[in-house]
Amino acid sequence: MKIIVSTVVVAPLQEVWRAYTTPEDIKLWNTASPDWHTTAASVDLRPGGKFSSRMEAKDGSFGFDFAGEYTKVVPLQFIEYAFGDRVGLVEFKDGGEGVTITVTFDGEQTHSEEHQRTGWQAILDSFSRHVVGKLASQ
Repeated sequence: MKIIVSTVVVAPLQEVWRAYTTPEDIKLWNTASPDWHTTAASVDLRPGGKFSSRMEAKDGSFGFDFAGEYTKVVPLQFIEYAFGDRVGLVEFKDGGEGVTITVTFDGEQTHSEEHQRTGWQAILDSFSRHVVGKLASQ
């Protein structure tokens, strides 16, 4: 099952791309809820390069690594990646109202499609807030 989430970020494309692909930024926005955080992130943004984000509950009760390998990267346009036996695609489309980011990924069998969509959408919404807030503070 393919799951798709999307958001519009009112920011320049270059800034959106940078924030999406920079480990220090990823640690600030990669969360689906306030009781979780990303404690470590690494990015080797090239085909064959690896990525990893360590996501943990703030109370220390649970954590996991979201990791994989980039399969295709076209700067400022899209990132394809594999994680386990699943694949994902992040597309960046510059438009009049901002940058539309669309994430398409293979769902897994443990959680419902709606649960997965809700979680990934929350992370994407957190990303948008991060970018807009960062620009507003500059």
